Amino acid sequence: QVQLVESGGGVVQAGGSLRLSCAASGGTFSRYRMGWFRQAPGREREFVASINGYGGSINYQDSVKGRFTISRDNAQNTLYLQMNSLKPEDTAVYYCAGSNFGGVAEYASSYASWGQGTQVTVSS
Repeated sequence: QVQLVESGGGVVQAGGSLRLSCAASGGTFSRYRMGWFRQAPGREREFVASINGYGGSINYQDSVKGRFTISRDNAQNTLYLQMNSLKPEDTAVYYCAGSNFGGVAEYASSYASWGQGTQVTVSS
């Protein structure tokens, strides 16, 4: 399975932007559907966005549509999440995940590889 390492989290004021990165190693990156999930304190991990191997199929959670953009650079084995117009409710630990098998993109159980997470805090 591919190994994943996230970076780019931090503290930002409401309305600001952050770009998360997820570096992959140990697998053929383009064969993996990739996703971003997040988990706020006391809440379950939730789907944020997903992208298939060559970027032809992208999905977003409704609450981030129009604000977040998922992308990937297969030559650099890197996944990105550009987050604009951030809100306090976006505060969470963000995880990238990879899957080289089927399943529903929005379900965490569809992913076998996970990063360690990066904290995003949006202050009001």
